[in-house]
Amino acid sequence: MAEASPARVVADADVLGADLLCGGDARAALDHVRRHSWVTLVASNPLLDDAQAIIADLADPGLAADWRERVEAERESVDHPEGDHPALASAYRGEAAHVLSYDESLRSATTGMALNAHMTVSVRTPDAFAALFDAQSLYELVEDGTYPGPDRDPRA
Repeated sequence: MAEASPARVVADADVLGADLLCGGDARAALDHVRRHSWVTLVASNPLLDDAQAIIADLADPGLAADWRERVEAERESVDHPEGDHPALASAYRGEAAHVLSYDESLRSATTGMALNAHMTVSVRTPDAFAALFDAQSLYELVEDGTYPGPDRDPRA
């Protein structure tokens, strides 16, 4: 089992869609990722396909296509077998320690025990991730030196 990095994050399709369309907790959580160049958003193409479909259905296909173009430039792409759950497979293949999701079945204790037999991952709601995210402690864990503060504008 590969070592998952706490500086690698997967957002499920529901969170990616909520980030763009609703803001709130999803945006706060993903802004932590966007604000730091040393924190990586990991996502497979099937995960982005699902999010793009949600955005197109709830808003409009043009917005969804524009979003897709932008997120493809921001994420680290991973491949996984067809049929795997896109967020969980992205975390596994991308060695991410965090999955952000509103899906209660992914956050259940039973699912957590099953997942931890194969990988080290925490599945949380965006509000829980945003509340627990501590950039300074995380930086000191994964990088050398003193935390320099955010180095990117999450809105850029």
